[in-house]
Amino acid sequence: MTVVFGVFYVNHEKDVLSRESTRSKQIADKKAADKSSKDSAEAKAKESAKITQMEREAADIKRDAAKKAQQDAVDKEIKDSTNISLVEADASSKKAKALEAELERLQKERDRAGRESFDLAKQVELAMVAKRNAEMEEQRLTEMIARRASDAAMAKIPPPPLPPAPTKG
Repeated sequence: MTVVFGVFYVNHEKDVLSRESTRSKQIADKKAADKSSKDSAEAKAKESAKITQMEREAADIKRDAAKKAQQDAVDKEIKDSTNISLVEADASSKKAKALEAELERLQKERDRAGRESFDLAKQVELAMVAKRNAEMEEQRLTEMIARRASDAAMAKIPPPPLPPAPTKG
């Protein structure tokens, strides 16, 4: 029985070893296939990630370029607006200076016209005073001449001549 048991045991041992080697081989093949598919999936994932990363970088570059172009356009618009404002401010400043000069000239002309008007009014008043003085002097002289003439002997009216004596005749 021991021999029979030994034979069965040895056969069973061989069978178990062969099954185990087959099983080990299958597990190894499965692991190799899994590893291969895993490696392939990793390679595909890496390639996909690389492509996605490149697309992101391209999109970022494109977005940055668009932002830069937009910012450049805004900067140019601001610069142009600033330049236009500076030109307008310069023109307004020149215009203001010209208007101030014109205002000063007009004020001087007004002052000169006012002085001239005052001087003419003064001359008119002086002429009127001189005329009144001359008229008063003329009146005084006339009165003085009239008084002297009335005091003079020639100014007295001679008595009327005596009427001629009646002639007989």
